[in-house]
Amino acid sequence: MRRSNRARRAEAVEGVTPPWRLAVRAFCRDRVALGALVVLVLITLAAIFAPLLTSYSPVSGDPVDRLAGIGTPGHPLGLDGQGRDILTRLLYGGRNSLMVAVVPVAVIFPVALLLGLFAGYRRSRAGELVMRVLDVLFAFPLVLLAIALAAVLGAGLGNVMLSIAITLVPYMARVAYTATVQESGKEYIEAARAYGANPIQLMFRELAPNVIAQLLVYATTLCGLMVVVASGLSFLGVGVIPPTPDWGIMTADGSSVLLEGIYHIATIPGLVILAVALAFNLVGDGIRDALDPRKQTAA
Repeated sequence: MRRSNRARRAEAVEGVTPPWRLAVRAFCRDRVALGALVVLVLITLAAIFAPLLTSYSPVSGDPVDRLAGIGTPGHPLGLDGQGRDILTRLLYGGRNSLMVAVVPVAVIFPVALLLGLFAGYRRSRAGELVMRVLDVLFAFPLVLLAIALAAVLGAGLGNVMLSIAITLVPYMARVAYTATVQESGKEYIEAARAYGANPIQLMFRELAPNVIAQLLVYATTLCGLMVVVASGLSFLGVGVIPPTPDWGIMTADGSSVLLEGIYHIATIPGLVILAVALAFNLVGDGIRDALDPRKQTAA
């Protein structure tokens, strides 16, 4: 009795470690990237469970104790100009800042992947036209385009996420398109085509995993940049609407008292923004190295 194709494939791969497991092992061996991921997870959990970690209101405070410094009893990070607890606003503000940074990237990821795959592999006139239109948007600096869209759409959490999402489309689609073009000419694609794979199978079974890997690295790095961009929009007054807590708003509030020698109100959220952006970049570098077969073999 002839064995089934599934049985033969199972025997062929027996004892072979799956690529995703090799990537996870390589990432876990990168202590810097792993530490950055732990930092992001802890900050995210602290933002999610903010009501359990603090009993103060993030939008109201006691004006009598306004501008209290670091180490004030009951307020380890001090109070802002309206007497609001800075630690509380950091925790609650993390929800909005992280949401504005991560949600648009996650939403645009599959859209950019599909655009890049179809335009890069099919090379049809429609696909090329879409990429040329995106190239026009790509010509504008990312931050400037985000500010312009946010100013047109208006302030508010939803509008900020929409403006950032629109801004990200040409950048992420370009990465997916370039990766698709590069991978399309490789031998494994020709081999799959010779075995009778149709274009849809080639795109989604052969090309997509490699394109996703490259796009994932870029998307992770973009999350770090979007934390800065989202905070910048709030700082300029076209982002989250006060008194809703947001790291950018907190930095803007603190900047008004810098000349008075009161630095903690602006520097604390600024340092948090820096730490989160750096952590996303380090995680992105770790993912890139983990997905490199040469690094997996060397490790």
